[in-house]
Amino acid sequence: MSKVHVFNAGPCLLPQVVYDRAIEAIKDFKGTGVSLLSISHRTKEWEATMEETRALWKELLNIPEGYEVIFLGGGASLQFLYVAMNYLENKAAYLETGVWAKKALKEATGLGNAYAIASSADRNYCYIPKGFDIPKDLDYLHITTNNTIYGTEIRHDMDCPVPLIADMSSDILSRPVDVSKYEMIYGGAQKNAGPAGVIFAIIRKDGLGKVSRYLPTMLDYRTHIDKGSMFNTPPVFSIYVMNETLKWVKSMGGVEEMHRIDVRKADTLYAEIDRNSLFRGTADKEDRSIMNVCFVMAEGREALADEFLAFSKERNIIGIKGHRSVGGFRASLYNACSQEDVDALVKAMQDFETLRK
Repeated sequence: MSKVHVFNAGPCLLPQVVYDRAIEAIKDFKGTGVSLLSISHRTKEWEATMEETRALWKELLNIPEGYEVIFLGGGASLQFLYVAMNYLENKAAYLETGVWAKKALKEATGLGNAYAIASSADRNYCYIPKGFDIPKDLDYLHITTNNTIYGTEIRHDMDCPVPLIADMSSDILSRPVDVSKYEMIYGGAQKNAGPAGVIFAIIRKDGLGKVSRYLPTMLDYRTHIDKGSMFNTPPVFSIYVMNETLKWVKSMGGVEEMHRIDVRKADTLYAEIDRNSLFRGTADKEDRSIMNVCFVMAEGREALADEFLAFSKERNIIGIKGHRSVGGFRASLYNACSQEDVDALVKAMQDFETLRK
């Protein structure tokens, strides 16, 4: 079968070596004679995998002392509640840059005084708000660094006078991050760090325990830090695949090299969107995401959208249909997406232009 070019927004494409190692572990986990799907999380072999996974996160992102890395189920959407439960005491602000940022804010408003400090909803989230003032009496400022549906991204680490919490679900491991600028970083693994079923959270330990509300045991980050993410049975399979994905990132040269590769892929595709008479980008150029490239048919050519999707599918290009809430097209260029994949999409766009110009 010829190569399939996968641009799914999530779960993401993973490296072939990760699939291969996961298959072997399902058959026999580390020579135990037991499948990864049946291994006890209390065995020394699994405990070593957990520790290695934490160590890989710390190495790849150069996480400083005073932080811990935990792994939980429930997806990033459950973290919207976790964050507010653990950090919101008096007042918190959220930068509203898309659907997921808005959903995170909604959970916080259910628990206390939380508001949108700035929003790009006025232009359908096609840009990142700038120049807003950050009050110094906030418990925290929450940002969503990459907006998968609208294709915008905060590609730098903000200087923030209050604790900064970031949902980095869809751009973690795509660029170096100064972790010391954040109170907490969290995200679902299924965009760049592994399969669906597990989240990572990088937490400054001395920032916890400052709220007066009752914290249910399972919703208290300290519970999971103290128990090494094994207070209850962890999502073993998902963490194992995350472990292998982190090993692959390291083998590729680390986050710095991934950033170089990812920028090149994004530049290739954006250049074609800007050149091609049949397409146009939807995000402001200065805020374009290198992870999720969103575009539509050019004005007056909207009727060709379904035809282009079919044309692309004939060339084994899948996953480029835009989110159902906005339509158009979206090519997700997560780390395992190759330059070859991007080049195939660009060639399809060029050939379609020739056909329909």
